[in-house]
Amino acid sequence: MDTQNASARNYVEMRSDGDVRIVVMAGEFDMDTVEELRTAMDPEVPGVARFVLDVSGVTFVDSTALSIMLQPALDRHVVLAGEVPHRLARLLEMTGANRAFAHAVSVAEATVVELPPQRR
Repeated sequence: MDTQNASARNYVEMRSDGDVRIVVMAGEFDMDTVEELRTAMDPEVPGVARFVLDVSGVTFVDSTALSIMLQPALDRHVVLAGEVPHRLARLLEMTGANRAFAHAVSVAEATVVELPPQRR
């Protein structure tokens, strides 16, 4: 399933690979542009064991968007795929949120990389 925001400010694409939900994010994400991201990162979605977030095209994330990215990490792995842009990496480091995410060099690797058991 693909979804694209009509706004040129951001883009969200979502697809599944077995029990992995792959979410591609590009552009700016703030409290006014997160609805598609909220849908894609729904922590209540059944049958998803892992979320993979391709964030290589992200130019801005505010606290609302970061919160949405973090919600599934409470009981499932969330893997950031690709190169994390400097501004996003800095936000993750400053907030300590970087500890909630695993990282992989590509979406393909993120879907199969072995991860430690989730703490519940």
